[in-house]
Amino acid sequence: MAVIDAFDNNIQDLLNENKKVVIKFYAGWCGSCRLFKPKYRRLSEDERFSNVAFLDIDAEQNPEIRKKAGVNNLPFFAVFKDGELVDAKTTAKEDAVVEMIQKIL
Repeated sequence: MAVIDAFDNNIQDLLNENKKVVIKFYAGWCGSCRLFKPKYRRLSEDERFSNVAFLDIDAEQNPEIRKKAGVNNLPFFAVFKDGELVDAKTTAKEDAVVEMIQKIL
């Protein structure tokens, strides 16, 4: 599944439409965010996670969802199941993101 760009004005619809969701919060100035981008895309194409929606959100442009997820640093990841936040953390490690995704499978 491709990575979907999400925004404050469509995030609730995306959470309602997808049972399992992982969100990467980033900012254009964040070097670690840019470095993680190809890893995130690769995870979104991994067959183990074929039933998970992968969303990308610019943290600076979307304050509502940033606040809901408790974003405190970047890159920041949040996983949701049935619209509820299950786990969230700041990390630039692929293994940590995989571990979070496995919590919603």
